[in-house]
Amino acid sequence: MVIMTLDSLGLQGKLIVSCQALEHEPLYSSFIMGRMALAAQQGGAAGIRANTAEDINEIRQQVQLPVIGIVKRNYGEHPVFITPTLKEVAELAATGCEIVALDATDRPRPDGMSLSELVRQIRQQYPQLLLMADVSTVEEGLEAQRLGFDLVSATLVGYTEQTKGQKLYENDFAILKEMLRQITAPIVAEGNILTPEMAARCLELGVYSVVVGGAITRPQQITERFIEQMKQRMQG
Repeated sequence: MVIMTLDSLGLQGKLIVSCQALEHEPLYSSFIMGRMALAAQQGGAAGIRANTAEDINEIRQQVQLPVIGIVKRNYGEHPVFITPTLKEVAELAATGCEIVALDATDRPRPDGMSLSELVRQIRQQYPQLLLMADVSTVEEGLEAQRLGFDLVSATLVGYTEQTKGQKLYENDFAILKEMLRQITAPIVAEGNILTPEMAARCLELGVYSVVVGGAITRPQQITERFIEQMKQRMQG
């Protein structure tokens, strides 16, 4: 078993491309996500973030890049759905992905396990995995750091009740700046990073790396933004 270190992955100061498509989306296909990852690699991406073991297995056949793995799975009405339990962690570990990302908010998990206990069990059962904490607030990031996560990502800013309506980029990435000020663990910028300029600004602020998804890999969202800008310009 190879114990990976964060430094060995070459992600610092680089772009990670999130290649995901959900069941209701037109690009939903492991084959397509594998080719999307290949296109990202050819464009210079340093890593890939991907959802489900099936997609990750295909992606790892297509690219030689570190993968941040997640499993999005709903358990009834529970709000936590990004790698919510040990079951999903086991699925991801079996793919050989280097990093597993999971919801590290302060919300209850569907199996009733505390975040600290989940982390303890992951470290015990899968010591080869690096862990990324998907958080929505500075306080959650500080707790993730205390629990020993290798990376803290601002993925869930605006996606929890506590942060509803917020955008990561508001006020020149104010929440990201506060995370960088208070948290010493490597910080990843992720969530609503829509332009190259925004990604570059995050690096200027001092984040470890930047994850971009929809702005690169979701054509329907890209199309919607074009149409919205065109409408605004014509109406103005």
